[in-house]
Amino acid sequence: MTVPQPSQQRSGAQAVERALAVLHCVEATDDSVGVTELAQRTGLTVSTAHRLARTLTEAGLLRQDARSERYGLGPALVVLGRKAERRLGYQQALPLLEELAEETGESINLGIRAGNEVNVVLDVMSSQPLRFNQESGTRIPLHVSAMGKCLLACGDIDAEIEGLGDLDRATHRTITDRDQLRAELELVRERGWALNDEERNPGVRAVAAPVLRPGGGVVGAIAIQGPTIRITDERLPELAALLGRTTKLVAELLSAPRD
Repeated sequence: MTVPQPSQQRSGAQAVERALAVLHCVEATDDSVGVTELAQRTGLTVSTAHRLARTLTEAGLLRQDARSERYGLGPALVVLGRKAERRLGYQQALPLLEELAEETGESINLGIRAGNEVNVVLDVMSSQPLRFNQESGTRIPLHVSAMGKCLLACGDIDAEIEGLGDLDRATHRTITDRDQLRAELELVRERGWALNDEERNPGVRAVAAPVLRPGGGVVGAIAIQGPTIRITDERLPELAALLGRTTKLVAELLSAPRD
């Protein structure tokens, strides 16, 4: 058996990283993207971006419009997504989120960590005419998200804050001071839930709690979100209690062994 040399291993890893960068770039667009724009957004040369996009298209992970030659997400991702949703337990967890949405009257999200962002994997929209919803696939910086605060508080808080990089401001209420964020995360750890108080969107509040594995560790977080006129201080204890019940039930589903 031939053992790959370090240079070969790095070359292979770099190719995967570049292909993933192209895929994530297309994912981040609402419609489709041309190869020149792909190259600009990923920092790749046009020829490299084109080669990777063609390879991903052949695998069905991307698709190319025959007329515009622009790239969008491919059909193979639908199959992979549905299999992952079923095998990871998200499909079984959705009814619990729907029940929580009905009880609270607000939109519900289940998010997981993706680097320094929260990736929304399940969403249930509120039936209220005035609502705030984040669709599945939405990515949110950890420090401006109630779910993100839960995920950060479950780790080594100092190390987590150090690894965040710049704390960009989204609104005038965004926490951009590291000491203030540290105190906030310690409070989250102490009480078991987090609050996003108009820190990402003006007029919107979110309450979240972590989904913890029975044996330790965090699977993700669940958030209740809506306008400030309904998510008042008086409702926070009630919402936190409902979240605590739901996260325990979801944790059992997501941690259950599967075929």
